[in-house]
Amino acid sequence: MQLFRRHLLLGLVLTFALSAAQAATPLHLLVYGGTGNIGQRIVREALDRGHEVTLVTRDPARVKEKHDRLKVVTGDVLDSASVAKLAPGHDVVISAVGANRANNPDYAIYRKAAESLVTALRSLGPNAPRLIAVGGAGSLEIAPGVLLVTKVPERYRAEVLGQKDALDYYRSVSDVRWTYFSPAGSIAAGQRTGKFRLGGDQLVTDAKGDSKISIEDYAVALIDEAEQAKHLRQRFTIGY
Repeated sequence: MQLFRRHLLLGLVLTFALSAAQAATPLHLLVYGGTGNIGQRIVREALDRGHEVTLVTRDPARVKEKHDRLKVVTGDVLDSASVAKLAPGHDVVISAVGANRANNPDYAIYRKAAESLVTALRSLGPNAPRLIAVGGAGSLEIAPGVLLVTKVPERYRAEVLGQKDALDYYRSVSDVRWTYFSPAGSIAAGQRTGKFRLGGDQLVTDAKGDSKISIEDYAVALIDEAEQAKHLRQRFTIGY
């Protein structure tokens, strides 16, 4: 009996050690849109957790982050052939691409980026990296069958609909491992608390009916998803 217990204890210790080692294994992440407000926090969160990050940008001079586990390369998310060349060797592709609101924005970029990324990953077959897309909140339900977009001011509606179009496209894709991550109704720079709630297709609100999240905590949840892959071919959301 004593020998049995000793072997059982040893087995538990080895199992725990193996699990801890697997959890500590750094991911190789390919990030598009890593110079934006959300993208920068995602990159920082990934680096702080020990992951390897390749940041893809059309203008490397815009990248101010310096780190020995950060590699900056030139590329364009809308060039699917370029994405297909860069993606192999990475575990997860993260798209934090957004429209440039300052100069005649093209809100179709969300759908265009989705199509380009899916085309590239599809060409790599079943061993292609997973894809996590930073999404919008407008496609979340605020009541059964009622979307938040119906309450969005007209000046923001084109972008919200562009984001929803990308989600609709992802939902038609069954041969690429995608995840679409919608923020809360309000997302802004703030504190990293690590305390939040996750949801599915319904807006996450607090006791006062507010739907908020800091960019920092959004980044925490996104890297959690990169590590754990709990929402494959699903949309999920976040809020306090």
